[in-house]
Amino acid sequence: MRFIADLHIHGRFSQATSKDINILNLEKWAKVKGVGLLGTGDFTHPKWIEELKSHLKEDGTGILKTSTGFPFMLQTELSNIYSQDGKGRRVHNIVLAPDFDAVDKITEWLLTKGRVDYDGRPIFGIPCPEFVESLKGIDKRIEVIPAHVWTPWFSVFGSKSGFDSVEDCYKDQAKHIFALETGLSSDPPMNWRLSQLDRYALVSNSDCHSFWPWRLGREANMFDLPQLTYDAIIKALKDRDQKRFLGTIEVDPSYGKYHFDGHRNCGVCQEPGKSAKSKGMCPVCGRPLTIGVLNRVEELADRPEGYTPKNPIPFNSLIPLSDIISNVMKIASPASKKVWEVYYRLLEKFGSEFSIVLDAPRSGIEELSSKKIADAVMMVREGRLKVQPGYDGVYGVPLLDGKRPAAPKPKGKQAEFKKQKSLSEF
Repeated sequence: MRFIADLHIHGRFSQATSKDINILNLEKWAKVKGVGLLGTGDFTHPKWIEELKSHLKEDGTGILKTSTGFPFMLQTELSNIYSQDGKGRRVHNIVLAPDFDAVDKITEWLLTKGRVDYDGRPIFGIPCPEFVESLKGIDKRIEVIPAHVWTPWFSVFGSKSGFDSVEDCYKDQAKHIFALETGLSSDPPMNWRLSQLDRYALVSNSDCHSFWPWRLGREANMFDLPQLTYDAIIKALKDRDQKRFLGTIEVDPSYGKYHFDGHRNCGVCQEPGKSAKSKGMCPVCGRPLTIGVLNRVEELADRPEGYTPKNPIPFNSLIPLSDIISNVMKIASPASKKVWEVYYRLLEKFGSEFSIVLDAPRSGIEELSSKKIADAVMMVREGRLKVQPGYDGVYGVPLLDGKRPAAPKPKGKQAEFKKQKSLSEF
């Protein structure tokens, strides 16, 4: 059974999320995107778990199904904020659970530490080692995956509050950490530069706050399993079995909101070398820059740029189709009616967004859209698209024909997109 899985999303009770997120919309738009398995998001929130229990049924596999049979895996994200070694730490963790019974026990334990009703991603002052040990004590099948591990503000390696190794963060409980979520601002080659990460499966998920196809499934994981079960997914990741865990779908890391260093208020976006010269300070206002993911990888890397491990897990580097269409048409919003018209014509012919971006013939795309859109899809598929890097909470911008978009953009040196290895088809 071959499918694409997005195992880190949010429900409508998390901050800054669409209030229209519900199971029906998640299922509908996952199918539009081409995603075959979704995380549930936010299972500790009392209103969201009530909705999950009323719409999803268990069958003993650890995979829950809607009335039409669409599969979900129980998943949430929690924020651990605490002090360690004289420094404030802020780490986000993804938690996967095999059934509602485990979820109820997790929530019961968390309620002894604080509240879960004010946000779908609640905050707890629980150090990561205690967090992992306690969850494994509740049920050995519960798994913890560090979320978006390079994001500056809330992650294991974040420049603002992170650690220099997984062991520093999780101490003796690091033995239970088997996978790392790379986040939008990094990709596998960036992570390959750290030998300390060789033992981990590198996973990708959208961390989406809405169900729209330019957010849902923008990063995802590809599997081929004889049977879709919770245990089979975990085993494929733990074993890094390339017959079962086929790889990941990534956005170009420059597309992520924290790839380069920068200061949004001053419009400053710059590469690590320039930040080093200014000692990490904004050249406009003199305040500290938000040090981005590329800089942090450079700081911790013990291998040269371009290093490739033996038999690496493959990946595709893509940009959401709505962003491709809107950039070609010079329309600011991917939600524009004109963008939707083109999107739906392609969807009607090819079935899902991933089918279009990964597999659809160029001639068919051009026939239903335009030569420029077909050219842009091929650029993305072949790893030739350049992206103006994101920084300090600002998304990167695809550069079609190597040109900047008409709207004013932050100053700073642009990063050259480096061609990446990818699966030829899925």
